[in-house]
Amino acid sequence: MKLRLPRRRRSRLLAGAAALAVVAGAGTWTAAASADDAPAVHHQDRLFEMPGAAIDTSYFTAGGGAKRPAVLLAHGFGGSKDDVRAQAEQLARDGYAVMTWSARGFGRSGGKIGLNDPEYEVKDVSRLIDWLATRPEVRLDAAGDPRVGVSGASYGGAVSLLAAAYDQRVDAIAPEITYWNLADALFPNDVFKKLWAGVFFTTGSAGGMQPAGVPGAAGAAAAGPADPLAAPGCGRFQPDLCAMYERVAVAGKPDPRARELLERRSPSAVGDRIKAPALIVQGQADSLFPLGQSDAMAAALTKNGAPVAVDWAAGGHDGGMPEEGRIHGRVTAWFDHYLKQDAAADTGPAFRVSRTGGIDSTDGAVKLRGASDDRYPGLTSGGRRIALTGAEQTFANPAGGAPPALSSLPGIGGQLAGLGASLALDFPGQYARFESQPLERELRITGTPTVTLRVRSSAADGSAVLFGKVYDVGPDGRQQELPSQLVVPVRVENAAQGAEVKLALPAIDHGVQRGHRLRLVVAATDLGYATPAAPATYAVSTADGILTVPFADDVRTASAALPAWTWALPLGAAVLAAALLGIRRRGGGPAPDAPAAGTPRGPEHEAALDGVPLQITGLTKRYAKARDRYAVRDLSMRVEKGQVLGLLGPNGAGKTTTLRMLMGLISPDAGEIRVFGHAVRAGAPVLSRVGAFVEGAGFLPHLSGRANLELYWRATGRPAEDSHMDEALEIAGLGDALERAVRTYSQGMRQRLAIAQAMLGMPDLLILDEPTNGLDPPQIREMRDVMIRYAAGGRTVIVSSHLLSEVEQTCTHLVVMDRGRLVQAGPVAEITGGGDTLLVTLAGPVPDAAVEKVAALEGVDSVVAAEDGLLVRLDGATATALIAELVRLEVPVTGVGPHRRLEDAFLTLIGGPA
Repeated sequence: MKLRLPRRRRSRLLAGAAALAVVAGAGTWTAAASADDAPAVHHQDRLFEMPGAAIDTSYFTAGGGAKRPAVLLAHGFGGSKDDVRAQAEQLARDGYAVMTWSARGFGRSGGKIGLNDPEYEVKDVSRLIDWLATRPEVRLDAAGDPRVGVSGASYGGAVSLLAAAYDQRVDAIAPEITYWNLADALFPNDVFKKLWAGVFFTTGSAGGMQPAGVPGAAGAAAAGPADPLAAPGCGRFQPDLCAMYERVAVAGKPDPRARELLERRSPSAVGDRIKAPALIVQGQADSLFPLGQSDAMAAALTKNGAPVAVDWAAGGHDGGMPEEGRIHGRVTAWFDHYLKQDAAADTGPAFRVSRTGGIDSTDGAVKLRGASDDRYPGLTSGGRRIALTGAEQTFANPAGGAPPALSSLPGIGGQLAGLGASLALDFPGQYARFESQPLERELRITGTPTVTLRVRSSAADGSAVLFGKVYDVGPDGRQQELPSQLVVPVRVENAAQGAEVKLALPAIDHGVQRGHRLRLVVAATDLGYATPAAPATYAVSTADGILTVPFADDVRTASAALPAWTWALPLGAAVLAAALLGIRRRGGGPAPDAPAAGTPRGPEHEAALDGVPLQITGLTKRYAKARDRYAVRDLSMRVEKGQVLGLLGPNGAGKTTTLRMLMGLISPDAGEIRVFGHAVRAGAPVLSRVGAFVEGAGFLPHLSGRANLELYWRATGRPAEDSHMDEALEIAGLGDALERAVRTYSQGMRQRLAIAQAMLGMPDLLILDEPTNGLDPPQIREMRDVMIRYAAGGRTVIVSSHLLSEVEQTCTHLVVMDRGRLVQAGPVAEITGGGDTLLVTLAGPVPDAAVEKVAALEGVDSVVAAEDGLLVRLDGATATALIAELVRLEVPVTGVGPHRRLEDAFLTLIGGPA
């Protein structure tokens, strides 16, 4: 029920609205045409004179003069009203009166930035609501009381919460990727988040650089120059905020006054007053306002009795907002339900989380898909106990905290993680590491893992500042992923004689595959945070050797409904289709073509090659009806056990023809292929030791993954006990998805099912042709793990791929072909070449002075500017040390790698672009 204002309060609001009607200059009206039959949007710009500032606003309506609810849309920090114009126009077409405004200190609005000061920014919102109450097209609940909702992202999300707390006329809110307690966000566990705080205050000083990843940001806002006499970096902030930031930045540690100042401006200070229905959207890739902020928000509002829905979206301040359209649609539905009182409007589930995967059943495109539950599980649901190995470990906090470990960078960390890049960097001697055994089954972490640590510190004050993070480590122990690039700091007091601390690690939603490990790293430094300048030694152990991992098994991805006709396929047709899946490994009919007359044949078996998975000698295949054109010509190569061999070449190089001959599908015109010493012929028994994924396998969509594999194996005619199905499925890592209909699979899951099919019988030689086609970066990384796991058992994998970066990371050896001939073969490192020159790619140009600083670093021989970055020749320095120094020098680095990459080597070998 809506809380009503007393008559005296309503009269005062009407008087306030009258005062507000005095504007600086006349408002201007424009009408924007819209597509199709949608009504034109009328747009009015108006500058309101408010206490201490002129506030720049825009007002949007569409359609006739019917009464409608109103919506206030707030922008993110560093932006302006222009950033939310597109959403405002769409809401206007959807039947709302929409007002946008530039907050104090941003855009064309005057005044000082108060970080949503209740006396200024929050009262500005109430004054705008006063004005909305005077509009004839706005629906009123009472005199001076419009039906109104408030939404915004980041800075604007916080003001929507504060408006609902301070002005009970607000009927619904939709805060996005925002904070509940700004002190906790910038001073988590009493540690200063210096990089993000610096972004805040330099953004406010400049008047408009929006941190990357914040939705609705258009870049620089025309706020005018900062006062040259003001303190550096604080030109547009209220003086008390400026003094607070400088004090904490110099001390490197927050003090009680700083925390109290930020808490007083946070929604948490008045959380018990917020009764409006709230749709809470929080980003998963967000080192500024992580999921813990929305969790505290949801808990407080639910306690108040307010309807609450929580949406963990992809992206955030570090990862952009790839789901902006979906989120805006859900915000509209939320307002339709609570402002228009449309009972048919679907507000969505109580909890939704976006996960990578899923396909469009019409075109097979990979997309994000949502998992949901009718209740919000919180961050500590369930609790699986994972044993960690590792005794007490001693490590150092270096003097000055340099070089610091690297977890994320404001605005880009999550984006790099989404591309499969690992930004995380831990320096030896500065961290302790505790590790689990390989997981026996797939694990989905949803929430905040926790661990209890024992800490001893040699610091003079007996304290320690530590940083905890959990890596997902691949089967080889080398490939590791830091989910969303998140880390959590903690300050431990009174640790001279030892202290225990329960560490709540970053909240995530992350799937860990079977066979992977969890690696807990506790570090002494992190680039994003202030650490003690004095050197110290820390000793850290786990109190009980247990990492407690939350899970929410009730949060499930909805399966798409299956058409009725798929259940009506005759069993005979199903068996026939299964028989057509892949190649038959034993017996079988004739090859597609017969050997050419005169093709030399060696002995069927050479015992000396029994231990060699593959040897090709003088292999030749002419194009049909062509005497002098060759698909493959005089190819010779040898592959040993345990190798992951990459077969590379431009289109038309002969790769697929070679693989088809290897599998006995076509016959060579000359030369021979031997698999474990046996000559390959059509239907040769040795082909039972070969598994292949050459083209996308066709699966029956209405059957489960397991049923498809069982039908395929039955069609080979081999005994069921020879399939080793459980072993193949464990390596493929499909988990519970095996029991679901294949039609519900993501593209990555279909690819893994196809490879599981190729692995049935656990063949000693596995052939994969373009296994990563159609996959997104996380799925490509999963496929890489599958290949490494398979070869780890002493088996051999041959993979043909156009993704050179993946081949470089996955394969141990390479064969490069061009125009049917072998160009080069050997270990990856041998082909790419070693060397001490690194290519540093940059987000933008750097001044000559910065290049000179890099060249002057210890261990650097020379630096040369190149078209795509800097070429840095090392003389003793390591790549990891170089990265740390580049970040310290504020060089906008986006990547560091060998100058001679596989791509360079490949193009050199084939003589230019393919």
